[in-house]
Formats: sequence, structure tokens, C-alpha cells
Amino acid sequence: MIERWALLSGLMGDLETYELIQKDLKNTRGDITLFVLGDVVGPDKNCDALLNRLVNPHRGDLKPHCIYGWWEEQLLAESGYRGERKADALRLNKGDDAVNALMNAVDPYYLGWISSLQFGFVELDCGLIHGSSKDVGDILTMQTPPLTLLDRITRLNVNRLFTARSKQQFHLELTDAVVDSKVKDLNGKRNQEHTLPKRAVIGIGAGANYTLYDVGSDKTHFLTVGDVTKSRGRGFA
Repeated sequence: MIERWALLSGLMGDLETYELIQKDLKNTRGDITLFVLGDVVGPDKNCDALLNRLVNPHRGDLKPHCIYGWWEEQLLAESGYRGERKADALRLNKGDDAVNALMNAVDPYYLGWISSLQFGFVELDCGLIHGSSKDVGDILTMQTPPLTLLDRITRLNVNRLFTARSKQQFHLELTDAVVDSKVKDLNGKRNQEHTLPKRAVIGIGAGANYTLYDVGSDKTHFLTVGDVTKSRGRGFA
């Protein structure tokens, strides 16, 4: 059976979209593992119903494996789960009203669960992170310089980096990468050249846009809610 990962992010309290993605995945062939790469909360709507569904999946749901994202980080900081840190990034960008709206959108009951979430996952040769290995708020896009992308991948020692912070869907290949280094020791100076394997950075999208990854074939499918149902007649595998 085909092993697949479903990767989604940016729901921001939208239970309806999550239910539609679950419905799509039930109609998708293969042995599917569901990863939710953060930003399940946000300031625009009450997030409790979605959080309850993630914490207590319904019978027949794919079990979600969740990490925290930028919005969760802001929520935890403002709630005292990050020491003396506060939601300064959110306050600076969107003001006090956004901070208050975020705090009001999540029942304190769920803060313990959110604080227990990991920063990211490393599965096989893949890193699954909301932002990047540098920071949860790090935005990687198709315009990010290759050396920056290589740095973020190398930090995790993986060949595939799945990221969600940009909210974009993209697949960038880093091929024929060579790293030159100069070493100076008691024996003098010498140059070293390291050839790196083919690596990739994949943006998984957000909200109704999600990604399927075929583990065995290394193929990526960018989908929007409803695509699976529409494509079943065309033999989507």
C-alpha cells in the first residue's frame, strides 16, 4: 500500500475546513499519516471547537500529529508559557487589539495541550516544521536565496524540508550543491569540498490548500479541498 503524508497548516480555528480535509483524505488511497504544522489558532474566530477536535478526534478521523506554529507561539508567550516573553511580534505587527482577540479566541483549558506540542518532526530524511529550523516565524519562499535554504536544511541534517509559514505551495530542488571550506591547523591551510545530495524545500500551503507527499516515490501533490473528490473519476491515486 502506498505510504502517504498529508500536511496542512493555517486553519486558525476553521473546523469546517478541517472536516472537509478529513473527508478528502478518507477518499484518498494509501496508508496516510496526517501532520498539522501549526497555526491551528488565530484571532479571527473562536478556536475551541477545532482544538477539541484535534485533541479528541472523532471515530474515523485520521489522527492528527501536531506541532506549534507562529500563532501558537504568540499565544503561549502572552499567556506566560515562555517565561517573561510576551507576544511582542504580534503586538508590533497588528497591535494590542489583535493580541486581545487571540487571547479571547482560545479557552485557557487548551493551553496545556498547546504548550506540549513540539517545534517540529524529523521523519525518515524529512524535516516537518512550521517556519524553519532557525525559527518558528522564519518565512521560506521561492524567492529565498539558495544558500539560506541550504542552511535551514543542513541544520536538521535532512534532505527534505516541509514548511508552512509562508502559506504558499511550492517545491524547490537544490541540486549539484557543493560546499567549499577552508581549514587552517598546525599542518597549514587546505581546502575541502563537500558534494551534497539533492535536497528540497516544500511549502505545504495553508487553510484549504494542503499537500500530499508519497514517501516511496518522493512525489508531492498540491491540493485544495475538494480536489480528491473531483479527481476520483480520473483515477487519482
